[in-house]
Amino acid sequence: MALCIYALLEDCLMNTVMLELPIDALALPGVPPEELAREAKFMLALKLFEVGRLSSGKAGKLCGMGRVEFLLAASRAGVPVLTLDDDELSAEFAAND
Repeated sequence: MALCIYALLEDCLMNTVMLELPIDALALPGVPPEELAREAKFMLALKLFEVGRLSSGKAGKLCGMGRVEFLLAASRAGVPVLTLDDDELSAEFAAND
């Protein structure tokens, strides 16, 4: 038995990716396959966002969240939601003085 994960990758297009994973490799006692699929979609979206392949909005759509909800979840998962170099960070704080 395999866990199938479908992800809508573009607005209004029927482009999908199907990822088949052996259910016994992911299964935890008492955790339904739907919850595993939700978590896998989030982790995929999170990683693609982290490496710069998806915007926060598209990552949120990939895992069924809004942009803000995704950014909050990404932050809780330890993924930086904003990356500033030293000059950008100094400029940001200087603008608030």
